[in-house]
Amino acid sequence: MAAKSSDHPNFGSRTDIGCVRDHNEDSLIVAPPLFAVADGMGGHAAGEIASEIAVNTLAEYAPDHADSETLGFAVAEANRAVIRGVKEGVGREGMGCTMTAAILEGERLVLAQVGDSRAYLLHKGKLQQLTRDHSLMADMIEAGQLTAEEARYHPNRSVITRALGSDPHMAADLYELNVESGDRLLICSDGLTTMLEDNAIEDILGRINDPQRCASTLVSEANGAGGYDNTTTIVVDVTGQGEVKQKRSARKVKLSMVITLLALVLVCAGAFFGFRSYANTVAYLTDENGKVAVYRGIPGTLFGIQFNELDHTTDVSISDLQPGVANRLSDGIRVDNVEAANALIEEYEAEIEAKNDASRESGDDKNGEDAGASADADKKAGSTNSSSGGSANR
Repeated sequence: MAAKSSDHPNFGSRTDIGCVRDHNEDSLIVAPPLFAVADGMGGHAAGEIASEIAVNTLAEYAPDHADSETLGFAVAEANRAVIRGVKEGVGREGMGCTMTAAILEGERLVLAQVGDSRAYLLHKGKLQQLTRDHSLMADMIEAGQLTAEEARYHPNRSVITRALGSDPHMAADLYELNVESGDRLLICSDGLTTMLEDNAIEDILGRINDPQRCASTLVSEANGAGGYDNTTTIVVDVTGQGEVKQKRSARKVKLSMVITLLALVLVCAGAFFGFRSYANTVAYLTDENGKVAVYRGIPGTLFGIQFNELDHTTDVSISDLQPGVANRLSDGIRVDNVEAANALIEEYEAEIEAKNDASRESGDDKNGEDAGASADADKKAGSTNSSSGGSANR
């Protein structure tokens, strides 16, 4: 963890093992303007290794400024580093971690998030969750299958649908937003949010002014509520750039209405045709009636206009894919072009073939064992018959 910087004095952090676990799988970065939390999974000597690899790699590749795409690239590199660690014998198979990373630069905040570690913003005394959990519970809540309160006690509340270390093509969710002086950023592992409800977190963030004491209090309250998991918190106060913002607003007011409208028309036209040109070059994979299909363009619509068309549907069944990949296909897996999509299809086919080969080999081994057992039984039966015949001759 980095020491406090004179340029960013208004932050605090704490990580704690909790009251039940025997080791801490959380890792964090406090190196302004970069702040991040990674929550490891995979058990002892695995989860903590995965989270440590992730934060070290993130720190190496993260940008110095609020650039969401570069921050997303750094998270992708962290994902690849965790996967390499397993192949190289560091940690063990199945290890992984969540990652929520933020760069706060003045009044500009960018986030990259994978898993269920969260980022919150306290704005004018009201708490807002900035990130969306990649978890089974979040999916079920959005589908209307259960309430947020029911999800807190659900037996599958710890199941996450996206994490670092499982899918080499994993992509982080990226967020960009403007914040204001006086706002407060919280980044935390789920050890906090499973123990404290949002209204309790909001109260502590609004009541305790010192960010270090606030971060420590959040962890202490989580432990007091049971501390069933490791808990990590980072609290950052936004100092902002109010004067710069006022000057920008003043310049905008001086612009004439005609120039503004003209600029708006030109920008909209340029953006539309630029977007259409971009959509013609990219592609994505999606679920088409249980099969993997390749589309040119981008998923969804923009202002009611579709920018995609079906290129072809493959023979790869969604049911044969890994669950994480299948879940991502429901939203569409974006790639650079159709050629890249076809290459990804080939990877899926190779993985499915390898799994089928392994199943066939396992079946052959079992058949061989059954045949051997049958031969032994026949041999024993023959021996018994021979013995009985001898007694009859006497």
